[in-house]
Amino acid sequence: MSVPSPAFTTAAWERTGAVRAAIDRLPLLLDLENGDLPHETFRHYLTQDAHYLAGFGRALAACGAQCGDAEEMGFWTGSAQGTVVVEQELHARYDADPANVPPSPTCTAYTSYLLALSASGCYPELAAGVLPCFWIYDDVGTRLKQRVGDVDVHPYGEWIGTYGDPDFAATTQSARDVVDSLAERADAATLERMHTAFYRATQYEWMFWDAAHRHETWPV
Repeated sequence: MSVPSPAFTTAAWERTGAVRAAIDRLPLLLDLENGDLPHETFRHYLTQDAHYLAGFGRALAACGAQCGDAEEMGFWTGSAQGTVVVEQELHARYDADPANVPPSPTCTAYTSYLLALSASGCYPELAAGVLPCFWIYDDVGTRLKQRVGDVDVHPYGEWIGTYGDPDFAATTQSARDVVDSLAERADAATLERMHTAFYRATQYEWMFWDAAHRHETWPV
């Protein structure tokens, strides 16, 4: 009897194990957990995150426009609105104002990549590409919340609580379910494109936090 293949998201998560381990070692996240992250660095990160969300929201909206299922459309469009609203409130609490700060090279590269996936017209590939932003934050936030305990007394407790929240975990699971459903109907070439998009976006997650910690700017 043959052993059934794991779901796409399970396989994609395993393929990115080394990248995710590197994410756990990022100075920004280690200092954030300890409460030692300078406020200016955290505010810089949130400012870049605000720029990123503008592109990410468009990518989510593109998922809604490209899918043929009404329930999936509702999920993607609702996520586009909800993600932007909730995180904008978080940014406002920490005085992160992107108006006078340009997107960093890494932020520009990441959003450009997602928008290129949007333009390609391959909905399963795009869905796989936006999933890491949900899942990585859910995974990091949940584990941080477990380790720090009472987020009400932590200097960055609001951020940790946002991504360690069960409601966000449920949204992430819904995104996984959609991507797994798409993968079940995909041909081999599309599956490979989906894996590439998931892996590349996971790499960009590492790069984004690293760039924010370094206060990355344009070199010339």
